[in-house]
Amino acid sequence: MKKWMAMMCTVLLLAGCGTTNEETAPAKDEKNNQELDKVTVVLDWTPNTNHTGLYVAQEKGYFAEEGLDVEIIMPGEAGADQLTASGKADFGVSYQESITQARVQGVPLVSIAAVIQHNTSGFASPVEKNITSPKDFAGKTYGGWGSPVEQSVLDSLMKVENANVEDVSIINMGDSDFFTAVKRDIDFAWIFYGWTGVEAELRGEEINMVYLTDYSEKLDYYTPVLATNETMIAENPDTVKAFIKAASKGYSFTIENPDEAAQILLKAAPDLDEELVQKSQEWLAPYYQDDAAQWGEQKLEVWENYASWMFENGLLDKELEADQAFTNEFLPE
Repeated sequence: MKKWMAMMCTVLLLAGCGTTNEETAPAKDEKNNQELDKVTVVLDWTPNTNHTGLYVAQEKGYFAEEGLDVEIIMPGEAGADQLTASGKADFGVSYQESITQARVQGVPLVSIAAVIQHNTSGFASPVEKNITSPKDFAGKTYGGWGSPVEQSVLDSLMKVENANVEDVSIINMGDSDFFTAVKRDIDFAWIFYGWTGVEAELRGEEINMVYLTDYSEKLDYYTPVLATNETMIAENPDTVKAFIKAASKGYSFTIENPDEAAQILLKAAPDLDEELVQKSQEWLAPYYQDDAAQWGEQKLEVWENYASWMFENGLLDKELEADQAFTNEFLPE
C-alpha cells in the first residue's frame, strides 16, 4: 500500500511519458528447446502476497509454457505506473485509483486483470482508541501520506454518520511503521488487512477496522490490478494474452494451494517474515477471485462508480471514459 501512496502523489509525472518498447534478444527454454520472448513486469512495492501469483507462474514454468521469459523487477524511484506507461516495463502492478487519475490526464495505462476482486482496505486503529465507526474519527489524529484522496474518503465515510471531517487532525506520516505510529503519533491509519491486519494478529495487537466497502459501494474498487500500456495492447496482443493466461494460472494455483504458494514467494524473497507470509497467504487466498466468474475479471460498473466518486469529490479534472481504462479481453476463455 505504501507504494500506492507514493504513486498517488506522483501520477502527474506520467503525462509526459512516451510509449516505446525496447526490443530484447529472445531467451531460450532449454527443456523444450524453445525461444522465449523476454518481457518485464514491475511490482508496485517490495514483494508481498499481492504478487504471489506472478512468482508462482515464474517458478512453476507457466510463463515459459506460454513462450515468455518474464523478469519481475522492483519499481525504483520512477514507480510502476510510470515505467509501464512509458514502455520501460511491459507490465506492472497498479491500482484502479492511480489508473483512473492517469487516464484522465492522457496517460495510456490499461488495467488487464484484477488481482483482488474487492477492496480489502480500511482504517485501522488499536482497540483502546475506541474507533469502531466513521463518527469516531472526530477528535482523533489520522496518519496518511499527503494525498487529497484521503480527506475525501474520510469525508465520505463520516458524512454517512453525520460527522465532520474538519474534526479530524490529518498528518503526513509517510512510510512510518503503522505499529510504531499508533503508539506515538496517530490514532488510526489506512491499511490493507491482508498484510498489516494479519501482522497485527501475529503480534497479538488487537485492532478495529473500518472498511471502506461497509460505508460506500463506490469505494469497492480494484486494488491492485495488473496493467500494461495501449501500445503493448495494439502491437503485441498475443504477448499480453500469454502473460495474462500464465498469471491467471499462477493466481489460480495460489488460491488452491496457499501454503505451497507462500513457500514459492519466500524462495523468491527470503527476507520476508515467513510466518507473516504464510498467514497472509491463507487470509488472502479466498479474496483473489471471490465472487467473480474467474480470476482477474473486471466490471464496468466498478470503474464507473469509483470514477464518478472521484469526480464528485473534485479529484478528477474531467470524467473518466471508464470502458477505455480496463479490458477483460486477455483473460483465459
